[in-house]
Amino acid sequence: MTTFVLIHGGGGSAFDWHLLEAELRERGQDTVAVNLPVSDPRAGLWDYADAVVQAIGERRDLVVVAHSWGGFVGPLVCARVKAAALVLVTAMIPSPGESPDDWWERSGRRSSGIDDVYELYLHDVPRELAERVLAHDGALAENMSMDRAGREPWPLAAWPDVPTRYLLCRDDRCFVPDFVRRHVKERLGITPDEMPGSHMVMLSRPGELADYLVQVLP
Repeated sequence: MTTFVLIHGGGGSAFDWHLLEAELRERGQDTVAVNLPVSDPRAGLWDYADAVVQAIGERRDLVVVAHSWGGFVGPLVCARVKAAALVLVTAMIPSPGESPDDWWERSGRRSSGIDDVYELYLHDVPRELAERVLAHDGALAENMSMDRAGREPWPLAAWPDVPTRYLLCRDDRCFVPDFVRRHVKERLGITPDEMPGSHMVMLSRPGELADYLVQVLP
């Protein structure tokens, strides 16, 4: 049995993964979905990674899954624990010394021009579910203070020695496919895997995402 370690994006929470967790457990796998310490203004990137490591505890046979902003955290977790794989799901890919706040300009990601949160992130998620997730995550966001983590240079000198996959979501309006294909090639030197779905694919297509994650197991 593999434990899938699920790291949410900026403005999100562990609740974002609840449908995927159910799908993975139906497939005989274990899951750990972690709330990053986004309400602690003193927390830096290593503190975020350490929160994940603490939640993992004594579990072994790990696959780390990082979504969106969590792409800055997933590799740090892999530098702390032995993971069989790291899977980036429509995620930011950091370079050494680059802060999350600087990533947007340095990566060449252009603004979508879409202001509506639902249309940008959740357009293929059932509206009732999307509103429930937005209400849950929005309540947590009221106390969010990621200033230190956002400004901190990514601390690794190189990508960790872990097999890495990237999942591109073809209907993503936040990180659009053409940008992602170039970004993944430039930063990781690999070709991303692809599936349909929005930026919040774990909510719109949890079963398909679970099937993908299970098949990446070594």
